[in-house]
Amino acid sequence: MHVMQSRRDFLTTLSAVGAAGVLGTRASFADEAALETTTIRLRREPGMVKLLDQGVVENPICIAPQYMAEELLSAEGFTEIRYVSVQGGPAYSQAFEHRELDFGLMFAPGIVRRLDAGVPITVLAGIHPGCFELFAHEHIRGVADLKGKQVGIHEGPGSPPQLYVSIMAAHVGVDPEKEIKWITTDDVASPMELFVQGKIYAFLAFVPQPQQLRARKIGRAIVNMALDRPWSHYYCCMLVGEREFVRNYPVATKRAVRAILKATDLCATEPARVARRLVDEGFAQNYEYGLQILNELPYDVWRELDPEDSFRFYALWLHEFGQLESTPNALIAEGTDWRFLNELKRELKA
Repeated sequence: MHVMQSRRDFLTTLSAVGAAGVLGTRASFADEAALETTTIRLRREPGMVKLLDQGVVENPICIAPQYMAEELLSAEGFTEIRYVSVQGGPAYSQAFEHRELDFGLMFAPGIVRRLDAGVPITVLAGIHPGCFELFAHEHIRGVADLKGKQVGIHEGPGSPPQLYVSIMAAHVGVDPEKEIKWITTDDVASPMELFVQGKIYAFLAFVPQPQQLRARKIGRAIVNMALDRPWSHYYCCMLVGEREFVRNYPVATKRAVRAILKATDLCATEPARVARRLVDEGFAQNYEYGLQILNELPYDVWRELDPEDSFRFYALWLHEFGQLESTPNALIAEGTDWRFLNELKRELKA
């Protein structure tokens, strides 16, 4: 009963913000052609809520717009909204390769690597920066002090956390390949556990780990990607669509992007209601942490930041590290499409 009340409250919020501005009405896209398909498939990771002491590697709060978009997608005319159970990493790529998913949110460096590997996706929009904070022990004053030190990563070489920290290190003259000792953990021990135990000097903390560490007064953030430049100017989470869906169904693509961007606005304007909905529907465990994260992540910048700048930034660094076969310009030309975003920026003015 509580979940149903939360859903009604959420729908009331949508109405209160304004049908034309958030839900959208038939009048708002009356000039658009009919949907080419009324079915849309989104990812829902199995076992979405993971206990931190079991090694969190993903948390749905940063991709809350994807989970808050269901009513908005319905308002856009989608009558069948499917959630496909897909793990992260290679399984996520394979789901797009097998055309089992239509849209999803991904980390920007991971998108670059997937496009270079031939995964059939098209980047459509940026959602927000700021998912990660580089946590270190108190005596580490900055990234340069990580030279020769142990840094923990969960997913192994080439994972987004390692790529982010590698770029941070290279920025200050530290060779990430030769001068950082990468400690890869497994499901038995997470980087956060090793950090708390003092067995590593730093790790890239993913929400809600920074909030938990601050509550426990353990370590400090030497880089906050939501606040510190250049990271605050580059998206970490971006929206992608399956390539053939985008090519064959442009009307459906635009309406799907519109729904997800409106859900992004809701995360910025109604964080308390979104946090409650995430907890009620099992996407988050702790309401207070969820609310704190929603308040801290900059969901309100998707109109301002240039997603192509973000893509190019990460592509150039991956190219510099020798991890790409394609050039950054080729990946941008072949793997991005900003037409829908540019139209929606004009339509969905603040």
